[in-house]
Amino acid sequence: MKGQFVQTGPNKGSAATILVVDDDALITLNMVDHLTELGHIVLEAYSGRDALTLLENHPEIAALITDYSMPMMNGVELAEQACRLRPGLPVLLSTGYAELPQGIANTLPRIEKPFREEELAEKVGALLSMVAPAE
Repeated sequence: MKGQFVQTGPNKGSAATILVVDDDALITLNMVDHLTELGHIVLEAYSGRDALTLLENHPEIAALITDYSMPMMNGVELAEQACRLRPGLPVLLSTGYAELPQGIANTLPRIEKPFREEELAEKVGALLSMVAPAE
């Protein structure tokens, strides 16, 4: 699925554009469905490199949700590079690990897989509250 980007629109509510990054297409599709149901516009990428390209080309992206365990660039590495491109970008780390491997310095908010839609809604609400209002 390399290089495939899909944009979906909101069904209800006020939309924020959220970038979802996961190398597993089924997990990505599930996350996209949940976020769309919550009323958000969702861009998706299947690698860190593709996510950085989207961040460079889509200034409307208000937040990033990334899987931790991906080949080539893990989610913490992606978050670090994304925040260099877009200082202040809120990032939510999605992981199946109860604890990240030793030596991984991480202060990012996390959501553990599998998660419930209500849990995602709560985490995304908190994440978007970190977005600085436009002037």
